[in-house]
Amino acid sequence: MINQSQEISVTVPVSQAYDRVKLMLFQPFDLGKWFIIGFCAWLAGLGESGGGSGFNGNYNFSNNHSSQNSQSFRDVVDKAGNFVMENLYWIIPVAVAVVLLLLVLGMVLLWLNSRGKFMFLHCVALNKAEVSEPWTKFEREANSLFWFRFVVGLIGMVLSLPLLVIIAVIIVRMIYRGEPELGGIMLAVGLGLVFFAIAIFFALIRKFTVDFVVPIMFLRGAKCLAAWKEFFSLLTANAGDFALYILFQIVLAMAIGALVLIAIIVTCCIAGCLMALPYLGTVLLLPVLVFKRSYSTYFLAQFGPAYNVFPPAAPPIPGALRS
Repeated sequence: MINQSQEISVTVPVSQAYDRVKLMLFQPFDLGKWFIIGFCAWLAGLGESGGGSGFNGNYNFSNNHSSQNSQSFRDVVDKAGNFVMENLYWIIPVAVAVVLLLLVLGMVLLWLNSRGKFMFLHCVALNKAEVSEPWTKFEREANSLFWFRFVVGLIGMVLSLPLLVIIAVIIVRMIYRGEPELGGIMLAVGLGLVFFAIAIFFALIRKFTVDFVVPIMFLRGAKCLAAWKEFFSLLTANAGDFALYILFQIVLAMAIGALVLIAIIVTCCIAGCLMALPYLGTVLLLPVLVFKRSYSTYFLAQFGPAYNVFPPAAPPIPGALRS
């Protein structure tokens, strides 16, 4: 039951999450605890780190080298096409094997990542450094989360990959011909906007799943679809609050990114090198990761005790404050 008298805030959970970080990691400081919780956090982020990619689209079709560049590009495309057609007998099996290998590897990483989500939340919610207990306790919920994310990911690929292929074909065709086409440019831009909208939609699904659906599954022992159904009712009834949450998350990400960048600069990139290490980097960034996990759970807890993953504080011992 939501406490209607309580105003939902995006700033109050900041101080709560900060206090949680101090309580878990610095009161007292325990390096062994850091490494155990860091392992759970590492599993929770397994396969999610990635880099950006870009391209330089500054093509000048009207310069003196336009025809030469177009001819060179056509030659490369023709040679590549001829090579592929002449070697289909081994390219197709190799391509299928690579795709299957990547699919299996992705599924394994996603499965471990789903287990890690509950393990890390268990550590943060209960202030415990445990691995085996949450690994076993949340097996059913983690498997449900895995299949939900896998199916949603497949749907996202089915919807987005054809758009990318069509956009690539349009761009390659224009470069191949050596001249821009207004219709092709407009079509590529339109498809790009559709792809961008699809990407945002599935990014929001992932964000809400990790930040809110996982804690509901954690509390209820429910499967992912049941937890999503409960969260969706909460989302539709408080759309403005969750929209503000997403916007504030962008602000938090910028602030955290700035702090990490300052740390890298101050340490002459030593911190950046350590952060790049697969497991040690997670341990080094553990305060940030605990803060982020705590922030979303404290935000959710504002909707009532039924959404609070943190156990109530122990009552004071009678006479403990007497001198």
